[in-house]
Amino acid sequence: MPNAPAGTLYRGREGMWSWVAHRVTGVSIFFFLLVHVLDTALVRVSPEAYNAVIGTYQTPIMGLGEAGLVAAIVFHAFNGLRIALVDFWSKGPQYHRVMLWVVLGLLVVTMAGFLPRHLMNVFGGGH
Repeated sequence: MPNAPAGTLYRGREGMWSWVAHRVTGVSIFFFLLVHVLDTALVRVSPEAYNAVIGTYQTPIMGLGEAGLVAAIVFHAFNGLRIALVDFWSKGPQYHRVMLWVVLGLLVVTMAGFLPRHLMNVFGGGH
């Protein structure tokens, strides 16, 4: 890959992909929160409709979606800390690639702790 022009941290490399992933996870979390507020508000309108909506959430597909949501939140949180370090620590730009790999490592470790129990519950092994 050709060298990025002087003065760019992100173009075409790890920084760019972490930037993209940060935006995608942020928008995904926003839409989840919007849907969550709307479906929770449904209980005031019609408890039966609320129960029907909540019932559709108790499927394996939605359980996998929940795992994706947790992964998005964890990545977004750790990457946000990395971004703050890049922005406010004088050596942050120098170590931004290393810090991205640390973020990904923390994501893997966190998800390794979460996924087994969650997936047992989703697929019926945790009852």
